[in-house]
Amino acid sequence: MAATHPITAGFLPLLDSAVLVAAKEKGFAEREGIDLALVRETSWASIRDRIAVGHFEAAHMLAPMPIAAALGLTPIRLDLVAPMALGLGGNAISVSRALWKEMESAGAGGAGDPAAAGNALRQVIAGRRGTAEGRLRFAVVHPHSGHNFELRYWLAASGIDPERDLDITVLPPPLMPDAIAAGSIDGFCVGEPWSSVAVARGHAHIATVKAAIWKSSPEKVLGVRADWAAANGGALFRLLRALYRAAEWCGKADNCAELAEILAGERYLGQPVEIVLGALEGRLDTGHGLQNVPDFFLPAARAATFPWRSHALWLYSQMVRWGQVAHSAANAEKARNSFRPDLYRAALQPLGVPVPAEDMKVEGAALGPGTDGFFDGAVFDPEKLDAYIAGQSPAGKGSDPSI
Repeated sequence: MAATHPITAGFLPLLDSAVLVAAKEKGFAEREGIDLALVRETSWASIRDRIAVGHFEAAHMLAPMPIAAALGLTPIRLDLVAPMALGLGGNAISVSRALWKEMESAGAGGAGDPAAAGNALRQVIAGRRGTAEGRLRFAVVHPHSGHNFELRYWLAASGIDPERDLDITVLPPPLMPDAIAAGSIDGFCVGEPWSSVAVARGHAHIATVKAAIWKSSPEKVLGVRADWAAANGGALFRLLRALYRAAEWCGKADNCAELAEILAGERYLGQPVEIVLGALEGRLDTGHGLQNVPDFFLPAARAATFPWRSHALWLYSQMVRWGQVAHSAANAEKARNSFRPDLYRAALQPLGVPVPAEDMKVEGAALGPGTDGFFDGAVFDPEKLDAYIAGQSPAGKGSDPSI
């Protein structure tokens, strides 16, 4: 099919832009009649603002961003929907060499053990109280990001109050390695390849990863303006089919080397291919050893492209938890409706591929061996949202009042 419908999509230089990049570079978009133009941006705020003013029809987007827009938390009026997810996992929490040395002495070990890393960090923070060393400062990529919420979740479940025991600031992903090298921050949560870049430059250690904090957890989505989606349903459906096929291609182990070569190019990530390949395969140099991380980034497996409304509601629960929005039935409904599995199903129906029949599922309920679960054993039932929110506290159930 000739590419007849132009679509411009913004993206950030991250591993989880892979599905969009593969749709462009491997011809999946063209075969669906989509002339897909990809525009590299440097910050999530720029992605949000440029889609708001019409520069982009679609974007590689933080999963909480459509929710934030629905709740009126954006500086520009914006109505977004997420008709597709762009994969699961892909983030890491990294710390400076100096902080890692302290954490290692307190029992931190492999990146796959967030409980040990969190307990070690709690001890470090407690030991610093009242000393001249001052508060630790961590960076995340945006206030409305999975990075912010998974960092805070890990901290709180480890007995650390993110509001009281350290500082959390915001930086664009590509600046994280330079910031930790300069000593401006002590740690960060970011998508690959930026943790691996910081490690390769000798400035950081990977303390833990998203795939261990919450297995098979949401990360990026395809974000589109609701008015554009309503007026261009045919083009949107063709784009979703192209992205689905691209995700399938990205998820095949035999394609990892080629995908790494494509992503490593200057138009996309602009980083060494071996770093990109390691992240795609879940082989991470943590700074204290090479570690295989199962299911570090999933572009297709386990319904990775399905926009689960239970994911939207969990993210909303964290917005409530950290004071970004007040909880109400109306706000919960806005959050839930920002993810659009109905559009996903309608677009993929001609392909005859298996699609989840339900819009929501219980998160952390161990859907299969190693496929789901929060590291602290918690369960999120979206049908019991009020109780879940009521049971949260900023410092978490295991908070240590001594720090």
